[in-house]
Amino acid sequence: MYFVVATVALLLSRFEGGLAFIWGANAFLMAELLTSRTRYWPRAIIACAIASAVATALFGMGPLAAIPMAAINVVESLIVAIICRRFVPDRRIIGAIRPLMVFIIALCGVANVIAAAMAATVASFLSPVPFGASWLQWYSGHVLGGLTFAPIMILLLQGECGRWWRDTPVRAKVEMVGLLALFALGIVHIFFWARYPLLFASLLPLVLIAFRTGQMGAAASIIILAVVGGVATMHGVGPMTLIPGSTGARVQYFQFYLALSFLLSMLVAAELNSRRRLFLMLQDSEARYRAIAEHSGDVVLNIGVDGIIHYASPSAAEQIGCAPELLIGQSAANLVDPHDRALVIATHRRALAHPGVNHMVEFRPLVSDGDLQWCEMVSRAVVDERGKPSGVVSMIRDMSRHKARQQALQQVAARDSLTGADSRHAFLEKLEAEILRARQGARSCLLLIDIDHFKAVNDRYGHGAGDRVLTAFVERLRPGLRSVDSIGRLGGEEFAILLADSDIDRASMICERLRVRMIDPIPVDEAGGEAISVTFSAGLVELDGKSTRSAMLEAADKALYRAKHSGRNCLRLAA
Repeated sequence: MYFVVATVALLLSRFEGGLAFIWGANAFLMAELLTSRTRYWPRAIIACAIASAVATALFGMGPLAAIPMAAINVVESLIVAIICRRFVPDRRIIGAIRPLMVFIIALCGVANVIAAAMAATVASFLSPVPFGASWLQWYSGHVLGGLTFAPIMILLLQGECGRWWRDTPVRAKVEMVGLLALFALGIVHIFFWARYPLLFASLLPLVLIAFRTGQMGAAASIIILAVVGGVATMHGVGPMTLIPGSTGARVQYFQFYLALSFLLSMLVAAELNSRRRLFLMLQDSEARYRAIAEHSGDVVLNIGVDGIIHYASPSAAEQIGCAPELLIGQSAANLVDPHDRALVIATHRRALAHPGVNHMVEFRPLVSDGDLQWCEMVSRAVVDERGKPSGVVSMIRDMSRHKARQQALQQVAARDSLTGADSRHAFLEKLEAEILRARQGARSCLLLIDIDHFKAVNDRYGHGAGDRVLTAFVERLRPGLRSVDSIGRLGGEEFAILLADSDIDRASMICERLRVRMIDPIPVDEAGGEAISVTFSAGLVELDGKSTRSAMLEAADKALYRAKHSGRNCLRLAA
């Protein structure tokens, strides 16, 4: 194929004895390289190089130019293939604007600029045509051939033509054939029969064919224009004869006209093809979204930038007790408890400010049907064709059970499993909060308690008895505390009591009252036959809003240490 096309070009378009004015042979090699795996490249390159060398030797500038021209043809095709493979990894050159532009730039802006300079150098030595004219002949002829024939060859090698023939309805095929036939008749009229230059008259049919038939029709119309217009120009008829100069100059002008026609039709077809694919993707996405939204237990809302609901899924009736059609046009904030409304609005604004990221918020609904007490909403912005947020899609799910389990787990974690007192972590959090109150003027105290000689209880009666003593110890202390007070187990036999709204004197009185409650012995066996008396040592400190939690604990611990070394069963105040 390469040899036949190259031979025809050399026989018909070497008007001045130099390079051919029209060259479409390289389009076959480019198409092969762009559509095949790289391991198959050597066989295509070798075959086309041999074909180029033989055609040049027999019908071109002779044997001396055969090998250099063959190498230059291969270099041109390789440059185009390498650039396109680099920037279009999926090898889909035809059918979208960006890949097609990469191909055009690689062919017109890089490959043929380099190859034309190399070929013009060879031609200026072996033919009477000067370097500048040779460079223009090569560049215009190879650009025309690549733009005209490479796209259709790529479509053929990728199987697009066969796929189009299989998948296109008969009516569309008939329409395309009819449009191409009318176009061919019009081009024949323009180049052979018209009394006036009507080159502009082909542009509207080119666009119409691209709109109606896509890239296949656009490629076919360009070939029709190239064949009919090329034959007329080389035979000295048609509107190109109005251009003064040689036949070669007229052919070059025709190539420029043909290149513009190619860009017009193929770019329109590529853009339409991209939009068609996008439309199909949107249809599939819409179908999936509709199926999920209408059959999901979660509530799906489409919310505008202004917070107004534009769509509500059918599950809204079951989840929040409101018909979907009644929600449309309402503000989404009206569904949220006023205490959580500001947080939900902030999440909505954050989703609009950061599209492409999921934003989650938990809130209590204003009204609900059934046991819906807590909701989780995941929001994501929807962007328009300019990338600007046009709204938000939000999914709302019932998380009341999860919230209840979470609260239950928090309550379990906040309690000491043995005594029922606050856990160390929970008590320290309460202490931190009370210190913040102290900074605002509140007066509260921290009491550290350690059971005296508790190790002896474990050693004599066992750890089971020790556990019963610890449990009974807390049970006896609780009635002596107020509802605002808190007792926590810090570890082992060490406890802490937070006395809220109490100065040091009142806290000391409460401590003595607690000591009185420990007068009665505590049973140490399950039968209750044996009991022991339990006492405790205590250290008391008044909370200082200027000090840290660690400082308060350390001060109370030092006071407790002095109580232990003062004979135990006593209270000592922090210095």
